[in-house]
Amino acid sequence: MDKTKLNKHFILASSSKRRLELLNQIGVKPNLILSPNINEEKFSKELPRIYVKRMSLEKNKVFQQQYSQSIILSADTVVSLGRRILPKTMDANTAENCLKLISGRRHKVFTNFTLYTPHNLLKTKTIQSIVKFKRLHPEEISYYLASNEWKGKSGGYAIQGIAASFVNFISGSYSNIVGLPIAELYRTLISVGYKFKNDK
Repeated sequence: MDKTKLNKHFILASSSKRRLELLNQIGVKPNLILSPNINEEKFSKELPRIYVKRMSLEKNKVFQQQYSQSIILSADTVVSLGRRILPKTMDANTAENCLKLISGRRHKVFTNFTLYTPHNLLKTKTIQSIVKFKRLHPEEISYYLASNEWKGKSGGYAIQGIAASFVNFISGSYSNIVGLPIAELYRTLISVGYKFKNDK
């Protein structure tokens, strides 16, 4: 495989603005951003680490046939308490329940990214981070819910926003909690021959 051609076309298979910002931070500017439409239902007794990898792979497969000569990056992130995967919060009641569950407790954040390159080279990696929230008072929960930062967020919060003030402890990759472990992704891109450029 001619690795020098790997800068030709880069697809981000995610509509997440956070992931796009993280890619831009390390000098990767996708040529195309696509939103994969897959069934995200969890299998019975499926562990968080297994689920997040399956989702990431399935999101990537959606575009592999049509864009077989492109680099395709997909990812999925979940927040978990033990074996339990917390939902993406689409309403305030669900977000409130999630915040009460993680209040004063450690929880895990798993992100898997899958990188497809031409000639069917596929790399997939799951990264785990641990987060501990302070014990949240009812007024703090109400304040956070009023911010609407929880909308569409796994586990009901976005660490890069107001919720940063609730975090007592992090172990592992911060960017992984945001939605993409950029240090691990950078090393994976280097391993497949991706050439980083400082385009002004």
